[in-house]
Order: sequence, then structure tokens, then C-alpha cells
Amino acid sequence: MLPIDPTKKLSFSRHICDGDLVIVYERHDNMKAVKVSQESVLQNRFGVFKHSDWIGKPFGSKVFSNKGGFIYLLAPTPELWTLVLSHRTQILYIADISFVIMYLEIVPGCLVLESGTGSGSLSTSLARAVAPTGHVYTFDFHEERAASAREDFEKTGISSLVTVGVRDIQGEGFPDEFSGLADSVFLDLPQPWLAIPSAGKMLKPDGVLCSFSPCIEQVQRACDSLRSNFTDLRTFEVLLRTYEVRDEGNLGSLPGKKRQRSSKGSNVQDNSSSPTVMARPCSEAKGHTGYLTFARLKCLAL
Repeated sequence: MLPIDPTKKLSFSRHICDGDLVIVYERHDNMKAVKVSQESVLQNRFGVFKHSDWIGKPFGSKVFSNKGGFIYLLAPTPELWTLVLSHRTQILYIADISFVIMYLEIVPGCLVLESGTGSGSLSTSLARAVAPTGHVYTFDFHEERAASAREDFEKTGISSLVTVGVRDIQGEGFPDEFSGLADSVFLDLPQPWLAIPSAGKMLKPDGVLCSFSPCIEQVQRACDSLRSNFTDLRTFEVLLRTYEVRDEGNLGSLPGKKRQRSSKGSNVQDNSSSPTVMARPCSEAKGHTGYLTFARLKCLAL
């Protein structure tokens, strides 16, 4: 997460300092979070990297090891943090997260309630979406999990934007202090229908609720509960298909590729020697993650 200065403005230009958290990028499927320490080193297959060489460099820098190997030092954005965080629970990934933030209509200054903090993947993105003047209040019934989430938010520099509470939202509901103040509510619970009445009391008129459920039976029960006080119910399943795009070099004449004659009819143009860029779907595509159900709180009739 890009840090926030005392004037509540996001900082987009920063150099790495001692104690910062950086994402060490080796390749697209091999990244990890590292805390920078003046005396420490990082050892991997590319050699030994001294942390002291990192300090003072801007995020995004390419640094070299004693063997000439290199890595990139990236800022811990929510997108990258989702890929490297410790999985204490099943997490939401980028496709679902971006969809949630869009349909919950979250903008800077919003107050967002979340139940089911888990590993904090969504919480981190919510924090950036409400920054610099909004706030996220997230709750988890598991005390150790909540404590670990607080530590992660400190590491990523968003603790001023996120407050973690320990509470059984299914059994107790959200705290009354948020009644009528929330712009959006997100539920990631095994029995979301138990928390929906409380969520409705927390939302401002016309506020939006989202419930994430892995099973369609959960969606059906949640929708039954939503119909009394909510409108515009919609359920989505987000399936992301990733493509590999690479330069395959000179493949020679491809099947079915015709030679093109020039206008004079004598010279033959053969493009078979030009480099070929191939695009194909990745063999390992992510399938079903869960269903996202959205609903809008009904406005009181005047």
C-alpha cells in the first residue's frame, strides 16, 4: 500500500527506507514480501542481495546480486499483497475484489463495514478505495486471526484506514454505533442471512450490501432474507480467463498461409520469416470461487 502522509494525501513517489515492506519480484509466479533491514541480506537462486543496496532506491527498481542476477523491488500494493499474504483462510482474488468495489460503489470518504476479515485480502483493497478520508471497520469472530490481520495492516501502512474488531456478527450483529452510517456492507459468512437484518440497520438509505458465498444454497437463503428490506438483488459469478502471449520466433510457413504476389505478379512476398506472436489460454485457469450477491437498501417512502 502506498503510504499516506500527515496531510492525508496518497504518496505516489517514494524511495525505499530502512524498515519498509517491499515485494521482491523474481517472476510473475514467484514473489514474496520482505521487510528491509540495513544489516540483512536476501539469498535466492540468483545470488545474494544486500538490503543496504536497496535503501534510497525508488520502488520499481531493478537490483543486482553478487552473481549478476537481478530482482525487482515493488511497492506492496493491494494487488500484489493479495498474491503474497499468508493464507489464514480462503481469500478473495483480484477479479472478485475489483467487482466488489465497483458494485458496492466505494469511493474516497466512504464508511465500509466488513464481516469476515479472514486473511485481509479484501480489507486491504477496501482501505485504498476509501482513502484518504474514509474508513473500513472489519470484524472477525476469531481473536488470533483478527490480531494477525492487525499486524498485516501495520506492515502495509493502512492501519490508519482500517479498524479490526473481534465480534460474532452472525450472532450479535454489527455494533449499534454504526447504525445508519455505513455506505456499504460486505459479508463473507457461512450463514449471511443471520447478519442481513443487522446490516440493513447499519446502511444509509440507498446503501449497498454484498454477500460472498461459495454455495448456491447460501445465495438462495440470503436472497430470501434480503427481499423484505432490499431491492435490486443481483447475483454474479466472476470467471477470469488468463492468456499467455509470447513471441514464438520464426515458425516458418504456417498451415493454410498463402503467399502474396506483388502487383506486378513477378515478385513473391513471403512473410513466413517474420516473428510470430502467439496467444493462447493458460492451461491452468481458475474456476469457481464464489457467488457475489448485491442488494440495495430500500429508501423510506415519504
